[in-house]
Amino acid sequence: MARVLLVDDDTELCALQTEYLRTEGFDVAAVHDGDRGAELALSGEFGIVVLDVMMPRVNGIEALRRIRAQSRVPVIMLTARGDDIDRVLGLELGADDYVPKPCTPRELVARIRAILRRAQGVGGPRESVPLQVGELCVRPEQRRAEWHGALLELTSTEFNLLEVLARNAGNPVSKNELSEKALGRPLARYDRSIDVHVSNLRAKLGDLSDGRSPIQTVRGIGYQYIVA
Repeated sequence: MARVLLVDDDTELCALQTEYLRTEGFDVAAVHDGDRGAELALSGEFGIVVLDVMMPRVNGIEALRRIRAQSRVPVIMLTARGDDIDRVLGLELGADDYVPKPCTPRELVARIRAILRRAQGVGGPRESVPLQVGELCVRPEQRRAEWHGALLELTSTEFNLLEVLARNAGNPVSKNELSEKALGRPLARYDRSIDVHVSNLRAKLGDLSDGRSPIQTVRGIGYQYIVA
């Protein structure tokens, strides 16, 4: 079971979440400031980080910047309910998912398990044969992707999305299916997570020789990886 790092200045909430996570079999450590949280997240000792946005001094957004500058460790952001700006900014900076506060410990555990299950390939053997679509090569067993032969630096969720799109190259995939397979949860109403993750992927992939993005929007449905 991966170790969980909780970073939140609400000590009472941290204690409640820590106790619940431990009853669910997780090894948990909690810190209460973003500076220490970023330092521990980069230590390599944790399999996932739960990071609150609203903290004094070094807030969650700045801590996430520091983490993503050096690490692809999965990160779930805790955001104020209805605060779309922090939510979208966190996703743009590379958070894997978010949970609006207040949230129940049970919901948090479900999100953690969903991200870890996909990050670690739990649930069945991974294919060893690379998936080649034009200049994109996806290696499911290694959870690596290459574009024009160069390694793509992807978060766990970005890799999941790219793999689903590549497997369905030439066919549209709905946002709800992408959310189910990449995030492990149904797409909520007004949830922009998939859109932001796809935007990040587009930026990392760049354009095809004809100037188009390899990931095209299919209006009213979702997204499609095009076969050039």
